[in-house]
Amino acid sequence: SFDNNGALFDETGKLENWWTKEDFARFEEAGAALAAQYDEYKAFPDLAINGKLTLGENIADVAGLATAYDAYKLARADRPAMALDGFSPDQRVFLGWAQIWRSKFREQALRNTVLTNGHAPGHYRALTVRNIDAWYPAFDVRQGQALYLAPGQRVQVW
Repeated sequence: SFDNNGALFDETGKLENWWTKEDFARFEEAGAALAAQYDEYKAFPDLAINGKLTLGENIADVAGLATAYDAYKLARADRPAMALDGFSPDQRVFLGWAQIWRSKFREQALRNTVLTNGHAPGHYRALTVRNIDAWYPAFDVRQGQALYLAPGQRVQVW
């Protein structure tokens, strides 16, 4: 998929505007909403994630997780949904996503990462699930709970 950095290059890698006005406006709107979402995440009381700095990776995470979930559903289409270790297949997909972002930082390293890295720290990348509709019924996440995002606030880039 495309992120905000590669969006202006065509399929041959040439810098060329290939978007319709409407499609690019929708893409930029989704990017702005995702940046605003990440701006709300605070690594420390005095330091929030910079949604614009991390936008390219955040777009890739949302699009990648949505695509992976769709591929998983297609691959399992004719198989029974069996729990494993007490977790449904959908829960295992989202738990796998969260597990790849496990990390541990010393305070100064985390501050440096938040200030300079184009990738949000792993804990915040794991929160990408908040934008995937299927995550809500998988874990019975409901309005009023800390990780709930109203459907209109969930960002779908593609």
